[in-house]
Amino acid sequence: MYLIIKFYIIDIQTTKIELVKTILAIENDEFIQKVVDFINKEKVDFWNELNLSEQNEIKKGIEELNQSKRVSYESFLKKIS
Repeated sequence: MYLIIKFYIIDIQTTKIELVKTILAIENDEFIQKVVDFINKEKVDFWNELNLSEQNEIKKGIEELNQSKRVSYESFLKKIS
């Protein structure tokens, strides 16, 4: 199993290197922009990976910070210990 995974990883790395070489050789600006747009669309936004409860907790924390409701790091550590 390890051997198969190792070859797969090497193959993926080789493919990435070949892809970069190919992109570097391209002179067509429009094509490069399409590649950039595609890559940007494929990036995962961590926010969308959070469930609604986690998103609400973060929003609540930001609200509290905006209202100057802050807790020192030491105080926080005592609270969770």
